[in-house]
Amino acid sequence: MKTRTLLFSFLAIALAGCKPSAEKAAETAAAPTAAKSGKPQVLVANYPLQYFAQRIAGDAVEVRFLAPKNEDPAFWQPDEAAITAFQNADLILMNGAGYSKWADKITLPESKVVDTSAAFANNFIEVRDATTHSHGPGGEHSHNGTAFTTWIDFKQATMQVQAVSDALAKLVPAAKDSISKNTEALQGELESLDARMSTLSRRLVQYPLVASHPVYHYMARRYGLNLKSVLWEPDTVLDDTALNDLKGILAGHRARWMIWEGEPNKENVEKLGTLGIQSVVFDPCGNVPASGDFMTVMKANIDAMENAFR
Repeated sequence: MKTRTLLFSFLAIALAGCKPSAEKAAETAAAPTAAKSGKPQVLVANYPLQYFAQRIAGDAVEVRFLAPKNEDPAFWQPDEAAITAFQNADLILMNGAGYSKWADKITLPESKVVDTSAAFANNFIEVRDATTHSHGPGGEHSHNGTAFTTWIDFKQATMQVQAVSDALAKLVPAAKDSISKNTEALQGELESLDARMSTLSRRLVQYPLVASHPVYHYMARRYGLNLKSVLWEPDTVLDDTALNDLKGILAGHRARWMIWEGEPNKENVEKLGTLGIQSVVFDPCGNVPASGDFMTVMKANIDAMENAFR
């Protein structure tokens, strides 16, 4: 019996030594995703940067975009886990132009952060006297400050792509040749979009326009749009106050077209129709689209604009 007791004691000690401690298990659970994929981790501020990085680097890196699909990434507030993921990333691609409001409140490793709009920072547009409003789960916010939807000026988008490319080439030098080839192809597609919008701008210059949201500043400047904005959501039915505000704008800005960020509900289209205003969608695509990708969405945007302004 004594021998058997000693044997069980030795087995218990051996098994206890094989079992990871609670602290070790917690460390394993909190380890960065890089430990699972084995690839460099690239964290991005918005969907356009995710698309650019994936197009450029392919399978050489793992690109992660953490903002929920139902939130505007520009006003998203990451939780502790998301912040930790950013801090542990191998590369952090930020949009710049004041895009990620949360980034001013935390510390990110400077050596890993790339501001993709730094090349044209001296041409940022400053917005003043914007109204505070809310939509989605992000709460109230204002568009005061620097205009941040930089990529729908497709010339600026090509510069952001170059910044992404340069950063990825440093991160994974073994993939430098494919990165260069993919960058050239992507920039060529963006230049084609820019050419189409530049051609279209010759027709648009004669049309005063209204936009459903103040996110088209760079597009308006690049392509010469005579544009004023309201603060509407495509799926929110317009009330009398909203329509009266629009009528006030129309008194001095005789627009006949409304540019929407997303597909407006039919009731809104009908109400605008009674004022002689037609609707067209140009989705900035800051978050992951319901279908397709960044490039297909942008091509569809321009198709819609070309059809509307023949």
